[in-house]
Amino acid sequence: MTWVLVLVLAVGTVTLKLIGPLVAGGVQPPPALVRVIDLLTPALLTALIVVSTFSTGRHLVVDARAAGVGVGLVLLLLRVPLVLALVAAAGVVGGVRLLG
Repeated sequence: MTWVLVLVLAVGTVTLKLIGPLVAGGVQPPPALVRVIDLLTPALLTALIVVSTFSTGRHLVVDARAAGVGVGLVLLLLRVPLVLALVAAAGVVGGVRLLG
C-alpha cells in the first residue's frame, strides 16, 4: 500500500507541475503560492517516512526501523553519500532485529 501511495503522489506531483502552467496560460502564480508548492513535496515525503517508520497497522511502534532512520539521518547530516547511508541504515535495522 505504501509504494502505491508513493507512486500516486509522485505521478500527481509531476502532473500538477506540468498542467499548472498550461492551465494558467503561462502566467506565474503568486510568490506565496510558489513557496507553499515548493514545501509540499518534502512535507509529503517526510510524512510517508514517519508513518512507515513508526506505525504497524493502526498502532504506533518504536522498533528497529527507528534505529535505522536515526542512523541514516545522522550519516546524511554528516554528508555521507546517500548510498552508504542507506546501506548503513539497513545494516543497523538488520542488526537490531537479529539481536532483538
